[in-house]
Amino acid sequence: MLWKLSLTGIKGRLKDYIVLFSGLVMASAIFYMFESMASNEAFLTSNSILGTIVFIFRFGSVLLGIITFAYILYANSFLMAMRQRDYAMFMMLGAKGRKIAQMIFIETFLVGFAATLLGSIVGMGLAHGVNALLVSRLNLQITHYAAFSSKALLVTLVFFSLLFFVAAIFNATAITKKAILDLLRETSTPARLKQRPIWLFLQAIFGIGSLAFGYYMMSDLMKFQLIGIGAALVTIVLGTYLVFKSVLIAVLSTLKASDTIAMKKLNNFTFSQLSFRIRDYTQMLSMAAMLFALALGALTVGLGFKNEIPLMAKSVAPYDLILNNAQKADAQSVADLHPTLDTIYSQKETDDAVYYVKEQFNEHPLLAPKYDENGVDSQYKHLSGDVIAEDLTAQDALREYEVAEQRSKEIRLVSLSDFAAIEATETSLRLIQVADFETSYAALHTLAEANQSENTAEPIEANFSQRVFVYDTYNGMFSGFEFMGFFLGIAFLTMLASCLMFKILSGANNDIIRYNMLRKIGTRTSLLKQSIRKEIGVLFLVPGILGMIHVLFGLKMFTTLMRDPYDKLWVPFSIFIALYAIYYSLTVWLYTNIVLREDK
Repeated sequence: MLWKLSLTGIKGRLKDYIVLFSGLVMASAIFYMFESMASNEAFLTSNSILGTIVFIFRFGSVLLGIITFAYILYANSFLMAMRQRDYAMFMMLGAKGRKIAQMIFIETFLVGFAATLLGSIVGMGLAHGVNALLVSRLNLQITHYAAFSSKALLVTLVFFSLLFFVAAIFNATAITKKAILDLLRETSTPARLKQRPIWLFLQAIFGIGSLAFGYYMMSDLMKFQLIGIGAALVTIVLGTYLVFKSVLIAVLSTLKASDTIAMKKLNNFTFSQLSFRIRDYTQMLSMAAMLFALALGALTVGLGFKNEIPLMAKSVAPYDLILNNAQKADAQSVADLHPTLDTIYSQKETDDAVYYVKEQFNEHPLLAPKYDENGVDSQYKHLSGDVIAEDLTAQDALREYEVAEQRSKEIRLVSLSDFAAIEATETSLRLIQVADFETSYAALHTLAEANQSENTAEPIEANFSQRVFVYDTYNGMFSGFEFMGFFLGIAFLTMLASCLMFKILSGANNDIIRYNMLRKIGTRTSLLKQSIRKEIGVLFLVPGILGMIHVLFGLKMFTTLMRDPYDKLWVPFSIFIALYAIYYSLTVWLYTNIVLREDK
């Protein structure tokens, strides 16, 4: 009987459960994908360059798990609020609290476990697609990758089962401890506003101060380190809550007091709707703002690291391709690159020295990385033959373009006539730049590998002069951030939108009577729909704006890892705002269909 009642309850609130279900499916799918990549032993042992990505995805799964736990408790509380009238009716008909608790437990755990199973299947599909994305999008060579991981599946099922077990107990305990009258009247009982301007002003000042302090701690993490992260987290969460609690109440009170604004169309009704149960809105908006910041921040930082990889490789390796013994290289393959810079330096090698022609360097100065107090600069040094002949540091820069077997020998720059008199085989060092490195990556990589295998016994991992090898190294280190950012961003966005939907839809049934009264006194449907769009728009816009501010200040934390974390900021912001707008439109549509449906 309990199973039948539980299934009937789920069916009766199917639309609401679908919103929760979709968020849980996405969360468990992404969690599985992270775990499958981090626990695939054959994949890890055969791809040593991805060692950093393992930590990245482990960190991502832990962060996702923490947020998922909070999301499950928060979202389920909305469902319990929607169902508590039904539970109160069961109690009035004689149902014991223990049976009600069992029914709540079944509903919560059944939905959660089903979402986890489906999410794991979706996660396998995502994991399978990641292999193709890593190879084609990030130019990584991946072997022994398997989308299915029994260990990842077990970890996902156990972790989410424990989450839903705790959530089910929490929900069951919370409902059964309440009196029947409280269950019947709680959702329709407004929270009274405390209109104390001085208290609201102090809260606003303290909240803004907390945000400012948190932003300051994030701006210089090199100085504050872990203490800065902890302090910023606490103060920003506290500041977000206080700002919403004080500013939102003050703004609503001011708008309602202004007849010019409040009496225009249905504005007064809209402000009253927002004022109703304002304390619950404050908590929800605070959580939504933090989730918004996490989601947008993850997406922004992930894409930012991807943009940084070619820039970092370019700063360390000035030339796109280095050809030792270039006279042996395939001339047609080199010509197909359409080089924008193609410099050839003549070489002669003896037992103790490598000879170059000074005039060639004077005519075409050598490019070398330039270092400043912050590390490698984006600009290059131009080293002439005269400088290299006299400066040992400049000679070390030239030595980086030689093969490993030549670097222990002395570098000597001589005149063209003296060079011709040296009795040794003449070879050439060819340095090339192309118009678009990433477009020419495959051809450059083929030539660079051939050059390495034919001219030196040095392993590719030790060569930090060929740009393709430098690119591969940085790619292996940082490309995981892009995928972690993308999938974490989507997961947090789904949870964020679900929480907003739940909060809005949980009060929809109680709002039906108010909208019906307005329609009966002649209010046009178009005005009612406009009021709905404004009300829900405020609930989406306010946390979105504050979340964006959090992200803009939070990006300061990555200035030590990225050259410009604000580069191309419009790309992730545009993507995220578009997805956010879709959730807003969906919420407006669902809410409108509930409160303005025609009774047949």
